[in-house]
Amino acid sequence: MTVRISAAAAMILTATLAGCSSAPAPQNAQLPPVKPQAASLKEGFSTMERLVEAAKKEGSLTVIGLPRDWVNYGEIIDSFSEEYGIKVDQVEPGASSQREIEAAAQLKPDVFDLSLEVAVANAPMFAPYKVQQWLDIPDHLKDYGGRWYAGYGGYMSIGYDPRRVAAPTSYADLLKPGYSVSLPGDPRQTSAAFNGVMAASISGGKAEAARGVDFFGRLKKAGNLAATERTATVVVDWDYHNAERAAHEANGGTPGWKVAIPGENVLSAYYVQAVSKNAPHPAAARLWQEFLFSDRGQNLFLKGYARPVRMEALQMRGTLDRELAAKLPATSARPLILSIPETDTAKTYLKREWAAKVG
Repeated sequence: MTVRISAAAAMILTATLAGCSSAPAPQNAQLPPVKPQAASLKEGFSTMERLVEAAKKEGSLTVIGLPRDWVNYGEIIDSFSEEYGIKVDQVEPGASSQREIEAAAQLKPDVFDLSLEVAVANAPMFAPYKVQQWLDIPDHLKDYGGRWYAGYGGYMSIGYDPRRVAAPTSYADLLKPGYSVSLPGDPRQTSAAFNGVMAASISGGKAEAARGVDFFGRLKKAGNLAATERTATVVVDWDYHNAERAAHEANGGTPGWKVAIPGENVLSAYYVQAVSKNAPHPAAARLWQEFLFSDRGQNLFLKGYARPVRMEALQMRGTLDRELAAKLPATSARPLILSIPETDTAKTYLKREWAAKVG
């Protein structure tokens, strides 16, 4: 009796297992619905393929404040459009960070490219979204909730014409006879010019607005402050701008514009990316962020002489374009980044004192 029961049980078990193994597997695993407003790829789209599909259905992306000759944005935009078949509408490419915010209600951009202080001040306008490479971004260069995060940056530098002046080894050298110094705009209105003033003020690892304004006042008194960039032998500007100037000189067949980053400390700053909370194309906006922070996107910034925020991670993983990295202006200086309160205090001081002390 025992043997018969065991045999019967065995036959039932075998049939049961056979029935289970022969059940047809579903053709497609059940995935949750796409949520274009989600704060991460996994939460909103499950896979990169579904994000691409959703973005393609939207068909377009609107960007603001991205000049095509700024950190290689022309190639970046074209590469994104070609890879995903998404039209990129460029509105007000010359807009400043503050203008991007002011024009958002009317122009309805999907994404922003902003200075850090403008991004922080307007964080409620942005939708949280953490790219797949989130952990590669240093903590002090991103919002904890994912509303904004640095994409690329640079170091303040001294660009100079070696045919007319000697290589400066410090900002103090610019006070010597023969130097004619220019800033890329009014430091009370232009971020790069403001940071040029602050870079010249660094002493003992600290930047102070009063010291910077005093330095440029001394430049003017010495006759070394150029009226325009065209007449200058020196331009104090971000290294990606000065490196771009040097590349243009070299391509023109003339003696090259040179770039120096003197001192033990160098002023550094990053531009941050954000998705509009009211993005008309939310999936395309998130795909744009994934592209910018991918290895390819970060190396495209590098091609524009900017320093990608994931540069250290790319180096560690062997995905950094070494040939492009070798073209960056060399420096062993330690980066110094102004805090938001430091920036606000310094800008207030410049607005109050620049006209009287520099003009």
